[in-house]
Amino acid sequence: MTSSRASALTDAATIALRRPANWLQLAKFCAVGASGYVVNLAVYATLLALDVNYLLAAVCSFLVAVTNNYVWNRAWTFRRQRGHLVFQGFRFLLVSMVALAANLAFLSVLVALGVPKLPAQAIAIVLVTPWNFVANKLWSFRRRRG
Repeated sequence: MTSSRASALTDAATIALRRPANWLQLAKFCAVGASGYVVNLAVYATLLALDVNYLLAAVCSFLVAVTNNYVWNRAWTFRRQRGHLVFQGFRFLLVSMVALAANLAFLSVLVALGVPKLPAQAIAIVLVTPWNFVANKLWSFRRRRG
Protein backbone atom coordinates (compact mmCIF):
# COMPACT_ATOMS: atom_id res chain seq x y z
CA MET A 1 0.00 0.00 0.00
CA THR A 2 2.93 2.33 0.66
CA SER A 3 4.19 1.98 -2.91
CA SER A 4 0.72 2.78 -4.27
CA ARG A 5 0.64 5.96 -2.17
CA ALA A 6 4.10 6.92 -3.37
CA SER A 7 3.01 6.27 -6.95
CA ALA A 8 -0.13 8.38 -6.47
CA LEU A 9 1.92 11.25 -5.01
CA THR A 10 4.40 11.01 -7.87
CA ASP A 11 1.56 11.08 -10.40
CA ALA A 12 -0.05 14.06 -8.68
CA ALA A 13 3.27 15.92 -8.56
CA THR A 14 3.89 15.20 -12.25
CA ILE A 15 0.46 16.53 -13.19
CA ALA A 16 0.94 19.58 -10.98
CA LEU A 17 4.33 20.36 -12.55
CA ARG A 18 2.75 20.36 -16.03
CA ARG A 19 0.24 23.09 -15.11
CA PRO A 20 1.54 26.59 -15.98
CA ALA A 21 -0.79 28.09 -13.34
CA ASN A 22 1.16 26.27 -10.62
CA TRP A 23 4.43 27.75 -11.89
CA LEU A 24 2.88 31.23 -11.91
CA GLN A 25 1.60 30.68 -8.40
CA LEU A 26 5.06 29.52 -7.29
CA ALA A 27 6.57 32.68 -8.83
CA LYS A 28 4.07 34.84 -6.94
CA PHE A 29 4.75 32.92 -3.73
CA CYS A 30 8.49 33.50 -4.21
CA ALA A 31 7.94 37.22 -4.86
CA VAL A 32 5.91 37.50 -1.66
CA GLY A 33 8.52 35.40 0.09
CA ALA A 34 11.25 37.73 -1.18
CA SER A 35 9.45 40.70 0.34
CA GLY A 36 9.04 38.76 3.57
CA TYR A 37 12.72 37.80 3.39
CA VAL A 38 13.73 41.46 3.18
CA VAL A 39 11.33 42.42 5.98
CA ASN A 40 12.57 39.54 8.14
CA LEU A 41 16.24 40.35 7.67
CA ALA A 42 15.72 44.10 8.13
CA VAL A 43 13.85 43.60 11.42
CA TYR A 44 16.35 40.93 12.50
CA ALA A 45 19.36 43.18 11.75
CA THR A 46 17.73 46.08 13.58
CA LEU A 47 17.04 43.96 16.65
CA LEU A 48 20.60 42.57 16.62
CA ALA A 49 21.89 46.16 16.46
CA LEU A 50 19.76 46.87 19.55
CA ASP A 51 21.54 43.95 21.25
CA VAL A 52 18.49 41.67 21.35
CA ASN A 53 19.33 37.95 21.68
CA TYR A 54 19.56 36.45 18.18
CA LEU A 55 16.92 33.78 18.81
CA LEU A 56 14.45 36.31 20.25
CA ALA A 57 15.26 38.61 17.33
CA ALA A 58 14.49 35.73 14.95
CA VAL A 59 11.09 35.15 16.57
CA CYS A 60 10.19 38.86 16.46
CA SER A 61 11.32 39.29 12.85
CA PHE A 62 9.39 36.13 11.95
CA LEU A 63 6.18 37.57 13.39
CA VAL A 64 6.50 40.74 11.33
CA ALA A 65 7.44 38.86 8.15
CA VAL A 66 4.75 36.20 8.51
CA THR A 67 2.10 38.90 8.84
CA ASN A 68 3.41 40.53 5.65
CA ASN A 69 3.44 37.18 3.85
CA TYR A 70 -0.04 36.16 4.92
CA VAL A 71 -1.60 39.41 3.76
CA TRP A 72 0.14 39.28 0.36
CA ASN A 73 -0.34 35.55 -0.19
CA ARG A 74 -4.03 35.80 0.62
CA ALA A 75 -4.58 38.91 -1.50
CA TRP A 76 -2.40 37.99 -4.47
CA THR A 77 -0.80 34.52 -4.65
CA PHE A 78 -3.77 32.42 -3.54
CA ARG A 79 -6.56 34.96 -4.14
CA ARG A 80 -8.65 32.45 -6.12
CA GLN A 81 -8.39 30.03 -3.23
CA ARG A 82 -9.53 32.35 -0.49
CA GLY A 83 -11.57 30.82 2.23
CA HIS A 84 -12.60 32.07 5.62
CA LEU A 85 -10.08 34.67 6.82
CA VAL A 86 -9.64 33.22 10.31
CA PHE A 87 -9.66 29.58 9.16
CA GLN A 88 -6.99 30.16 6.53
CA GLY A 89 -5.09 32.45 8.86
CA PHE A 90 -4.99 29.77 11.53
CA ARG A 91 -3.72 27.18 9.05
CA PHE A 92 -1.15 29.65 7.72
CA LEU A 93 0.00 30.33 11.28
CA LEU A 94 0.38 26.59 12.02
CA VAL A 95 2.44 26.05 8.87
CA SER A 96 4.49 29.12 9.76
CA MET A 97 5.08 27.90 13.32
CA VAL A 98 6.56 24.66 11.95
CA ALA A 99 8.68 26.78 9.61
CA LEU A 100 9.75 28.95 12.56
CA ALA A 101 10.77 25.89 14.59
CA ALA A 102 12.82 24.61 11.65
CA ASN A 103 14.26 28.08 11.08
CA LEU A 104 15.35 28.35 14.73
CA ALA A 105 16.92 24.89 14.58
CA PHE A 106 18.86 25.72 11.41
CA LEU A 107 19.82 29.14 12.80
CA SER A 108 21.09 27.66 16.07
CA VAL A 109 23.16 25.03 14.25
CA LEU A 110 24.62 27.52 11.81
CA VAL A 111 25.55 29.99 14.56
CA ALA A 112 27.06 27.13 16.60
CA LEU A 113 29.14 26.24 13.53
CA GLY A 114 30.49 29.79 13.46
CA VAL A 115 28.36 31.33 10.73
CA PRO A 116 27.70 35.01 11.57
CA LYS A 117 24.15 35.58 12.81
CA LEU A 118 22.74 37.63 9.90
CA PRO A 119 23.99 35.28 7.13
CA ALA A 120 22.89 32.32 9.26
CA GLN A 121 19.37 33.73 9.41
CA ALA A 122 19.40 34.36 5.65
CA ILE A 123 20.38 30.73 5.02
CA ALA A 124 17.87 29.36 7.53
CA ILE A 125 15.02 31.24 5.84
CA VAL A 126 15.97 29.82 2.44
CA LEU A 127 16.10 26.29 3.87
CA VAL A 128 12.50 26.43 5.13
CA THR A 129 10.99 28.04 2.01
CA PRO A 130 10.11 24.78 0.18
CA TRP A 131 8.15 23.55 3.23
CA ASN A 132 6.30 26.86 3.38
CA PHE A 133 5.19 26.79 -0.23
CA VAL A 134 4.08 23.18 -0.33
CA ALA A 135 2.27 23.26 3.01
CA ASN A 136 0.53 26.56 2.28
CA LYS A 137 -0.52 25.56 -1.23
CA LEU A 138 -1.77 22.12 -0.24
CA TRP A 139 -3.23 22.93 3.16
CA SER A 140 -3.49 26.58 4.24
CA PHE A 141 -4.92 27.93 1.00
CA ARG A 142 -6.42 24.69 -0.32
CA ARG A 143 -9.74 25.19 -2.00
CA ARG A 144 -12.47 23.59 0.04
CA ARG A 145 -14.91 21.53 -1.95
CA GLY A 146 -18.52 21.23 -1.14
